[in-house]
Amino acid sequence: MPSEETAIQWVEWSALGIELVAIGLIVATIVVSTVVYLLAMVVQHKDRVESYERYRRRLGRALLLGLEILVAADIVRTVALDSAMSAILSLGLLVIIRTFLSWSVVLEVEGFWPWKRPPEQLASRRGE
Repeated sequence: MPSEETAIQWVEWSALGIELVAIGLIVATIVVSTVVYLLAMVVQHKDRVESYERYRRRLGRALLLGLEILVAADIVRTVALDSAMSAILSLGLLVIIRTFLSWSVVLEVEGFWPWKRPPEQLASRRGE
């Protein structure tokens, strides 16, 4: 049966692994999206505005996903390792900050707040 110290170490390594996945995802998306964007502009001479908008959307989505994964890592670390009130309050503050960042990215990428989707997008999400 694993000792408490071993279990704590596993949780810490798991949280670190989740954080590394988020960072890797963001960095990989930036690199791939930038290469695709530059190829579209230089080699294929595609429409600059459309290529740029596609590039921004890709980067924004990667940032959103990365932020969500980072929140998951913070939750794992806090809930499993430090359930003191101060740690939970710190986690709450981190979640609020990252949520605000996520909403800001959604506004920047999609042009509207997450809770104010245009009616045509709401219908398409429901399969209507």
